[in-house]
Amino acid sequence: MEKIIKIIAEELNIKQSQVENTIKLIDEGNTIPFIARYRKEVTGGLSDETLRDLGERLNYLRNLEQRKEEIIKSIDEQGKLTDEILQAVAIAKTLAEVEDIYRPYKQKKKTRATVAKAKGLEPLANVIMEQKETQPIKEIAKQYINIDSLSEEEKKNKDKVVETSEDAIQGALDIIAEIISDDAKYRKEIKRLCYREGLVETKAAKPEEKSNYEMYYEYQEAIKYIPSHRILAINRGEKEEFLKVKLQKPEEKILAYIEKDIIKGETQFTEMLKTTIEDSFKRLIEPSIEREIRSDLTEKAEEKAIKVFGQNSKQLLLGAPIKGKTVMGFDPAYRTGCKIAVIDETGKVLDYTTVYPTEPQNDVEGAKKELLKLIEKDKIDMIAIGNGTASRESEMFVADMIKEASRPVHYVIVSEAGASVYSASKLATEEYPDINVSIRGAISIARRLQDPLAELVKIDPKAIGVGQYQHDVNQKRLAESLTGVVEDSVNKVGVDVNTATPSLLSYVSGINNTIAKNIVKYRDENGKLKNRKQLLKVPKLGKVAFEQCAGFLRILDGDNPLEITAVHPESYEVAETLLSNLGFDKKDLKEKEKLEELRNKLKSVNVANMAKELNVGEMTLTDIIEELSKPGRDPREDMPKPILRSDVLKLEDLKEGMILTGTVRNVIDFGAFVDIGVKHDGLVHISEMSDKFIKNPSEVVSVGDVVKVKVIKIDKERQKVGLSMKV
Repeated sequence: MEKIIKIIAEELNIKQSQVENTIKLIDEGNTIPFIARYRKEVTGGLSDETLRDLGERLNYLRNLEQRKEEIIKSIDEQGKLTDEILQAVAIAKTLAEVEDIYRPYKQKKKTRATVAKAKGLEPLANVIMEQKETQPIKEIAKQYINIDSLSEEEKKNKDKVVETSEDAIQGALDIIAEIISDDAKYRKEIKRLCYREGLVETKAAKPEEKSNYEMYYEYQEAIKYIPSHRILAINRGEKEEFLKVKLQKPEEKILAYIEKDIIKGETQFTEMLKTTIEDSFKRLIEPSIEREIRSDLTEKAEEKAIKVFGQNSKQLLLGAPIKGKTVMGFDPAYRTGCKIAVIDETGKVLDYTTVYPTEPQNDVEGAKKELLKLIEKDKIDMIAIGNGTASRESEMFVADMIKEASRPVHYVIVSEAGASVYSASKLATEEYPDINVSIRGAISIARRLQDPLAELVKIDPKAIGVGQYQHDVNQKRLAESLTGVVEDSVNKVGVDVNTATPSLLSYVSGINNTIAKNIVKYRDENGKLKNRKQLLKVPKLGKVAFEQCAGFLRILDGDNPLEITAVHPESYEVAETLLSNLGFDKKDLKEKEKLEELRNKLKSVNVANMAKELNVGEMTLTDIIEELSKPGRDPREDMPKPILRSDVLKLEDLKEGMILTGTVRNVIDFGAFVDIGVKHDGLVHISEMSDKFIKNPSEVVSVGDVVKVKVIKIDKERQKVGLSMKV
């Protein structure tokens, strides 16, 4: 365990004591959000991202240690365990390295070498390897000819017969080829040489066919420099049978390295060993090394893509809510018509309909009349337009229509990723049993504007759709990573226990799907919860779950004003004593005038002295002070607000040099896509993001950011816009 602690501390650049304490908390069953928020003293204030990385590495390294034990046990049972093997296994850092060490001791299927061994040719292989014998090898090999000693039945089995001295020598060389290919030392050095000097080479599988992969029809790039998005693109091109992919390896260097290690001067064995080394490399080592390197490159590329996907999703989930507004959700389409749903500020459906302002019906006047009537009747403040098919035509229609509205109405383009998945889900059927599937998408789009987090948790995280190649990566890893992102986001914001849906509650620390449904059922049967303690009456929600979830659940009009904050029940006493020392009471948290006075007092608290006096950690006290200063505040209020539009831009309106404001829709390895209000999002390439050198676009922007951009390139034919943030 000490070794694991040391490795993680070095990798994450944190203290060993932080790692040790965190592992203890994880092993006791605490969740990452709970540890991140309420055990800062124990972890030294590690963030939820660092804690998740730590948890993942802990898992990997524990599996690695377990595999090492299994391998040592297996080699020992074969009676072949040596100090060298123990040493090699002990210092191996990856599962691949450990498997390479185990390779020679694995039970093999039938190979040329196993057949040769069964014929008793191992001693001859040893003679050739030792290169000491001066008697001609053909003479020595004659001793291994066995055809005369076999029965007629045995002679029929080719796997048993050694007919000539050439047969014997070939069998011995097959054994040597396998010994070379199984040598962990050679494999390690060959991989190192390939990573340092190898190239990824791609060619067209069908040169005459046009595809998205044409830039890779004749392409080469150094393995050590190839970026992860390119690896995933090449993999996809190969899977779709447009590309053939091969790794070019420094073959001469590899062969020279093995020869230098094996060949001991000029002897009768030199040429046959050179040929065997080449055979071993080409027939046995090269195919498996190629698979391993490609698998390794893919795994690293996937990890990176999953990280980018997670960061983008987090920004989307934590998008600023728009409260207190009545919203019309507008789900655009052509033939089947645009679905419309109106929801009030609490998310309740007021009206829904379908209009046909787009192709082929083009009933612009009829649609305008119907929607203006709804704007007047329901006092609509905003329109949320989904960004899918027919989005821009719908936007033009909406921009034109709201000029005639009797009240000020703005519109916003909202990502509709996953809305159709939600519409047809069991959950949507439970929420809106009497509403048509197609209308549910419009409800989801409207609600996303009001509260992105509460709406997006209803959708499988993979369908949120802000990443790169999310369908090409390991789906299990992607799902785990995104579930973690959703958990962190939900717990960061906190959840109103009296209004939350089961989907939202199930992401709260310590609460699973069953408990989430039980909370809602308890609420329905007993009315609103008045305090957090009542949670203990919810079936299956015991003391352990209560400790994990209580701080993240809010009770807005309950018995205890502290419960509109993230102060954990274990710290109520500290919070009340702090308030009392400053001459206040917890009731003052709900009094506007008193709150301002309290804020000023809290600013002047000497945290170090007060922490000693209250016998509490400084980090915990700092968090309590922050919560008491802004009770009930939503941390998403600091996030950029969506851009409200009232008119539309066409590609034809754009001119190079124009300065526009846009919303970052997606961040990828090579840049960011920005919605500037024309049909297609514009691309800001990484080189146009900053005057400083940046390694990764996420150093500069996040999904949802509102940015100023300059138009630098317009490709009308391909409907592409190049943007720069160097404004």
